[in-house]
Amino acid sequence: QRAYATTMAELALSCPVMRQLRARFADEGTFVEQLDRPRADGCRLSFLADEGAVRAVASYVMTELLFSGRFCYVDDLVTEETGRSLGYGGALFDWLVAEARAAGCVNFQIDSGVQRFAAHRFYLAKRVVIGSHQFSLALYAFRRAPRPRGRSGEKSGERGAGGGGGG
Repeated sequence: QRAYATTMAELALSCPVMRQLRARFADEGTFVEQLDRPRADGCRLSFLADEGAVRAVASYVMTELLFSGRFCYVDDLVTEETGRSLGYGGALFDWLVAEARAAGCVNFQIDSGVQRFAAHRFYLAKRVVIGSHQFSLALYAFRRAPRPRGRSGEKSGERGAGGGGGG
């Protein structure tokens, strides 16, 4: 059974499986709260359940950019640890590809940590090609961004030379 996780209860049910990939979600409340912001921007969470238990979870968004046109970007795809190699991840992957096609996407993209060799073998077996290297720069360590700076570049209430550079 594949379903969109739309209710708080469905989102919370997906948390134990997602936590196997994203350990920072200590509890369902933190997980659901974190999902609120991306969901407001179109992120979806879907899951595959079997025998009453969530077996695989995916978070993804359908969007459009200049370089690729309309595409489906899968942020996370995780199969419950004891269900790996039983077809759950493959079934959810195939469903995501079908959803992307139905939504008019011309491209399907998924990122994978460089250390996740088993995931890489899975994606390559699904005929996904390594189309580019993704570079990232951590700006904040999974916390809310700071308040915007004032016109001078200083945080409100902050005094000093301002400016920047130097080092």
